[in-house]
Amino acid sequence: MRTDGTVKVLDFGLAKVRVDADLSREPTVTESATSPGVVLGTVPYMSPEQARGHEVDRRTDLWAFGCVLYEVLTGMRAFPGETHSDTIAAILGREPDWHALPARAPASVRLLLHRCLERDPKRRLRDAGDARLELDDTAATARAVAGQPAGQTDRAASGGRRWAILTSLGALTGILLVGAAAWYLNTLDYFWQNTLADAQFTQLTDFEGAEDSAAISRDGQFVVFVSDQDGSRDAWIGQIGTGGFHNLTEGRISTLGNPNLRNARFTPDGSLISLWVREAGGVMQWTVPTLGGQVRPFREGVAELDWSPDGTRIAYHTNEPGDPIYVTEPDAGAGQPIFTASEGAHNHFPIWSPQGTFIYFVSGFVPDQMDVWRIRPTGGEPERITPHNATVSYPTLLDERTLLYLATAEDGSGPWLYAMDVERRIPHRVSVGVQRYTSIAASADGRRIVATVASSSESLWRVEIGDEPVGESAARRIPLPAVRGRSPRLGPGYMLFLSSRSGVDTIWKVADDAALELWRGSEGRVVGGPAIEPDGGRIAFPLQQRSGQTRLYLMNEDGTGIRRLAESLDVRGAPAWSPDEQWITVAADQGSGPRLFGVPPDGGAPVPLVDDHSEEPAWSPDGQFLVYAGAEVGPAFSLGAVSSSGTPLPLVDLNLTRGARFSFVPAGSALVVLKGEVRNTDFSVVDLETGQEQALTDFGGGYTIRDFDLSADGREIVFDRVAETSDVILIEVP
Repeated sequence: MRTDGTVKVLDFGLAKVRVDADLSREPTVTESATSPGVVLGTVPYMSPEQARGHEVDRRTDLWAFGCVLYEVLTGMRAFPGETHSDTIAAILGREPDWHALPARAPASVRLLLHRCLERDPKRRLRDAGDARLELDDTAATARAVAGQPAGQTDRAASGGRRWAILTSLGALTGILLVGAAAWYLNTLDYFWQNTLADAQFTQLTDFEGAEDSAAISRDGQFVVFVSDQDGSRDAWIGQIGTGGFHNLTEGRISTLGNPNLRNARFTPDGSLISLWVREAGGVMQWTVPTLGGQVRPFREGVAELDWSPDGTRIAYHTNEPGDPIYVTEPDAGAGQPIFTASEGAHNHFPIWSPQGTFIYFVSGFVPDQMDVWRIRPTGGEPERITPHNATVSYPTLLDERTLLYLATAEDGSGPWLYAMDVERRIPHRVSVGVQRYTSIAASADGRRIVATVASSSESLWRVEIGDEPVGESAARRIPLPAVRGRSPRLGPGYMLFLSSRSGVDTIWKVADDAALELWRGSEGRVVGGPAIEPDGGRIAFPLQQRSGQTRLYLMNEDGTGIRRLAESLDVRGAPAWSPDEQWITVAADQGSGPRLFGVPPDGGAPVPLVDDHSEEPAWSPDGQFLVYAGAEVGPAFSLGAVSSSGTPLPLVDLNLTRGARFSFVPAGSALVVLKGEVRNTDFSVVDLETGQEQALTDFGGGYTIRDFDLSADGREIVFDRVAETSDVILIEVP
């Protein structure tokens, strides 16, 4: 609409590649070109030729306009259907319910609708100009009727006045409805066009192992990434188009960041690369020349960072509680924090917008309750940009409005590549295929994008505990009835594990070489390992629903009797049974962070157990106390303990890094702990009375262990293993 009030419709366009993350919106059948044999468009607004995969032109847009105009007038779809197939059948074979049009709808508007919704494109209006002519003719008729000569009967005069009013109203209504239709299509994101629809994808690396944290220089000429190609995690550099890469750090940095976060960035002039390094004393940024040279310290206490477009300021976060984000000059001190996350939450991936207007970042509870936010460089109230509440990472701006980022889908699959207009804030999944995206970055002009794509396998293994640490060769793979396996749990005479099939989570039971799929549901995903009742009779598990809330479920060991417990709790992480079977202990979000509750398995109100930040409960074998994970401070957290009645208990000082898992040895007061760096974790046993620690394994790394359980006699560990391969790709946008 112009400033003078005139509605101007330029083009309705044709929906391009699009898959909505929000399932409440109409999904779009996708492809990258409008060609014969390709079905393209939003189903309720498809023309018959679209539905048949025939060639389309402007007349298809007029059909879509007619559908929207009908919907604006009647409040209902022109071609309703419970499923997409039903809708397409209606489009191909049924007329709209013309009686649903309001009785006062002008005849001109009715005629316009009929001509827009002609199934035969040859009989349909050709373009928006024809629609304008229809309205102009109506206005001319109104003027002619209004100018009839005197002497007609009162009835004729009265009829003429009514016709003039109606037809004049029809012209005005038509114009307004064009604007309304344009507005309505805009709210549907009808005009969205995928920036990557015609992009060219090129694989840059074919290393063995995994690459992550890909970054590109602002001029789009160089790419840097982190790889374990030479054994240790190092930064590798290459000039795009040459096909060659070389190791910049050559093992000179002990722990190069975290593969799940942004580890490398180019300085604005492209001469240096900054690297996030984790050391025993904390975190810091180092730099190394792009063309090779000495590695030097840059800023102590700094994790991820980014430079402003003009290079005069940097935004970064530290590992202090709440990961506060700071803005300062590159050579100045810390400055003032502009935003600190709430207790237990984290901030990651700070980046500047292309014009320096905002700083975008990811915030929430790791790993799977995160979203993209933005804030002014001067601080203030942050704005939430994405609606996922999932594993979200690597926000990347191609321009001030086009945001790319990575996120898992509602079924937990991914991460996939998403795009969004930050003003409309409607997410679109734009990646295709089955490869997961693990990092993404763009050149300053948004024309070149580098990403890492990965494929992984999940398997289950077992290893016997010996008097000395055992190596990789001692581990044995467990044969499974499913392709993937994670979060194993051992019960009396059987084992449970989680898997997925066709994007749906499943819970499997294996006993005496027989396998049974206990649970397979489409209403959500299992977000923590199941907990087996000590006598093996019942199983509790957390299920994240499509609403984003996670509920506690209970079922019998044969998969029957599934029901939901503790409706008031938004559960977080895996549950744990008390040894006396009186409670299922869970962590639940309470606004300021998770707290532990005891849930009666036979119904009843949950009982608070711990008032402070607490999650990942583990009961002692005698049921006298439980141990839990406290709040994270940077990448680490401490353990706490309470008695069965909730009284705090002293515990040895034991700090673990993010991702660590722990479980009680079946007898005594010792914990088996899984700890270490990502892709390099091992098991050890810790005596909670003395703090003495003894290594149990020395696997050597190269893969990720996420969860485990102990056999009833404490002599064997069963664990999952995620092996990942990934490569760097280049995406060139026309």
